[in-house]
Amino acid sequence: MPPDTAASPTPKPETPPLSTPNSPSASPTTPLSSPSSTRSPPTKQQPTLLFACARLINGTPTDFPQFRTTLLDQWHDITPQMQQRRTQTNEPARCAPLYPLLSALPQPLALIEVGASAGLCLYPDRYAYDYDGTTTGDSTSPVQISCSTRGPQPPTGHRLRIASRIGIDLTPLDVRDRDNTNWLRALIWPEHHDRTARLNAAIDIAAADPPRLIQGDLNERLPEAVAAAPDDATIVVFHTAVMPYLPQWERHCFVEQTRHLGVRWIAQETPKALPHITAPDPDPRTGSVHLLSQDERPIAHTAPHGDWIHWFN
Repeated sequence: MPPDTAASPTPKPETPPLSTPNSPSASPTTPLSSPSSTRSPPTKQQPTLLFACARLINGTPTDFPQFRTTLLDQWHDITPQMQQRRTQTNEPARCAPLYPLLSALPQPLALIEVGASAGLCLYPDRYAYDYDGTTTGDSTSPVQISCSTRGPQPPTGHRLRIASRIGIDLTPLDVRDRDNTNWLRALIWPEHHDRTARLNAAIDIAAADPPRLIQGDLNERLPEAVAAAPDDATIVVFHTAVMPYLPQWERHCFVEQTRHLGVRWIAQETPKALPHITAPDPDPRTGSVHLLSQDERPIAHTAPHGDWIHWFN
């Protein structure tokens, strides 16, 4: 979040306004909306952004009445945060679908993540993985990732050797800054304690050996990142849940540029985000899914936070 900030998001239709946060006549059943002077633009009206900013300012509420009181009493503190920040979920478990694909490539690797947030997915070699009892990765890592699988999983190949780690983001987050790490924690759903623990462990790894994070638009900065890769490394450009934030013409530019640069390309996106990559329909019982592809070839359906993989035959 998800990693969600590699380029300016496409404006979405304006949702019904949130009613007057400081209105004395508002009742518990009255819809909340902001006065016109503090109403957010459509690109800042995501519920996830609102929830995370409220939590960042006042902690995790115990129930809806407390959450509502926070909005009413602190609306003028929350809205500036919503203007300033973006949803930048950075889930290390999204590396679970990446690891088998990366390990099959010639080593060492030069990793470039677009929409990198804090770059926590640039450390797939520093995490431990358990695929239904089959373990791989760094067994001593404090980041332990369990992932259920279905279908013929690609065999794990080489042990990963990472020559360089570069992330591109409109507003990259340096995990050595406490404000940034507090924001990353606020973006995790409060009941997901395992994700918070995993995030904290990944933050410690990245803080001890920070990646190179480039601020800017992915289409503008990608050639620079590719040029910075070591000559003897396999360059891998990858991303998760980024394409929906780009208008169609920017997605087209990214696809064409990635092809032209001659890199290996791994994408985890919603099935319609890159419509030229066709795949079987996902199991409707699984809910929200991502389509994992390598070099524009469909590989698997994956959970948005890396909990499971359904490999294609």
